[in-house]
Amino acid sequence: MAAGVGLLSSLLFSGVMQLPRGLFVACWSITATAFLTWYVASQRIDPRTQLQRRWIPGLVGGVILGAVLARQVFSQPASVRAEGLTLVAELLGFGLVYGVVDAMMLTVVPILSLYGMRQASELRDPGARYRWAFVAILGSALVTAAYHAGFAEFRGPQLVQPIIGNVLISLSYLLTGSPVAPIVSHVLMHVAAVLHGAATTSQLPPHY
Repeated sequence: MAAGVGLLSSLLFSGVMQLPRGLFVACWSITATAFLTWYVASQRIDPRTQLQRRWIPGLVGGVILGAVLARQVFSQPASVRAEGLTLVAELLGFGLVYGVVDAMMLTVVPILSLYGMRQASELRDPGARYRWAFVAILGSALVTAAYHAGFAEFRGPQLVQPIIGNVLISLSYLLTGSPVAPIVSHVLMHVAAVLHGAATTSQLPPHY
């Protein structure tokens, strides 16, 4: 279901309405928050418990992966960035909010649904654990592909890059056992994109 919400959101807000980035992030955040609220309630998930689980390894893993992803961002062509209060607003909106929303929708929800909801007794078996981990990564990749396919700029070979990036982010979640890892790494990637220039960094769609 997350894949459908992501695809419809990017297709409508970007492909059809062609909203500027600020309005797109606002509409996407509202839509995603509504979905996440429903998901947490329907699955009876305690967000606080999830965030407290192995949060130190999650934080360390998120920072390390975030640095790797930021380096990839800085390898792209740079563009003029905002200054002063406008830069602060973009760091909060495009960096923090956009990063958290993407991490939750593209990584945390599919990984938690496909791997985290398995019974502990089932995951004690290494074969089952690796099998469900692989399924979860595929699920996260599918959601990522669906969401990015709604942007005109990702229809083609360009779709490969966000899928690869999110596979790494998904692995950080599975390896640390904490949703903090994908959230932190995704936010750091978005912050790097803001600092390097939103006009030329692919991590901050849409671009028209």
